[in-house]
Amino acid sequence: MWLPLVGLLMGVLLGLVLQVNVSFELSRYSAVGILAALDSVLGAVRAELEGTFSDRIFVSGFITNALLAVLLTFVGDRLGLDLYLVALITFGLRIFQNVALIRRHFL
Repeated sequence: MWLPLVGLLMGVLLGLVLQVNVSFELSRYSAVGILAALDSVLGAVRAELEGTFSDRIFVSGFITNALLAVLLTFVGDRLGLDLYLVALITFGLRIFQNVALIRRHFL
């Protein structure tokens, strides 16, 4: 259960220490990538609490979600559509659902 949270914390701290600047053109890609990663980490924590965690599912979901979100954003940019909003809304809802389930587990 702690491995995904430790990885998330290390990533945030590394990003703060290195002071990474993202250009405006890449900010949408970064946003959907970060939300996809956060969704995967919280999903892994929830799965661990439920006793159904699998390393394979976590890693494949992490990579697949991030790639699909970035690809959706890229296609939207090429078509002149804001398709990144679809990924943001979807991942945002899933993040809130996972947090709610984790909270209920501890209550």
